[in-house]
Amino acid sequence: MREALRAGTRPLQRLLVLRTDRQFHDLVQLAKAQGVPVHIEPQQAFDRLAPGGHHQGVIALIAAKSYDTTEQILDRAQVRGEKPFLVLLDGVEDPHNLGAVLRTAEAAGVHGVFIPERRAVGLTSVVAKVSAGALDHIAVGRVSNLIRLIQDLKKVGLWVYGVDPQATKRHTDIDMTGSIALVFGGEGEGLRPGVLGECDDRIRIPMQGRVQSLNVSAAAAVTLFEAVRQRWNRVATSSTPTGS
Repeated sequence: MREALRAGTRPLQRLLVLRTDRQFHDLVQLAKAQGVPVHIEPQQAFDRLAPGGHHQGVIALIAAKSYDTTEQILDRAQVRGEKPFLVLLDGVEDPHNLGAVLRTAEAAGVHGVFIPERRAVGLTSVVAKVSAGALDHIAVGRVSNLIRLIQDLKKVGLWVYGVDPQATKRHTDIDMTGSIALVFGGEGEGLRPGVLGECDDRIRIPMQGRVQSLNVSAAAAVTLFEAVRQRWNRVATSSTPTGS
């Protein structure tokens, strides 16, 4: 465990410990220095994750792939000669939802998806399976502070839109052809007020039935492919020959 943390070559998702006393102090400090979230869990959680009891009070969860930095993800757009097109997820805890969003995002040409370190699922084997191979082709960043990420993206010229059922603007009312980031909330609570307040604007998907909102993966599909439609229309218009 200590060697894996020191080497930094294995994408550790989080470290679970029974306690943070002297026995685990150096391991906890090493994990924090590497940016690996540390969670204190009860004995029952360890017994569930390691039925054989061979855990010695510490378990490391390994991600299905390494995470990318914000700079690496923005560079992907630059290399392709495209305006950055990003997705930010605020507290998605269901691995099936995350896997479905990653699959949709990859199909829509998104340059990268960002997830928070805490109160959110990471890149587990279930996420990889549900993504149906998309995880191998899309960049995923993990950040400690989603609000700070939004602030940084705005500084480099991105417009950030929060998808909120209470918004007045529809998702078809905004221009998605430029440098944009779309922010989706997790199951149940949706976007946290602090995250929503940092967005440049809010948009909603118009609902015609009694249900007030869509599942996050469905909402992502509807919104992302509206962006695809707009971007393709712009490309088609700009490439159409003009008359003499």
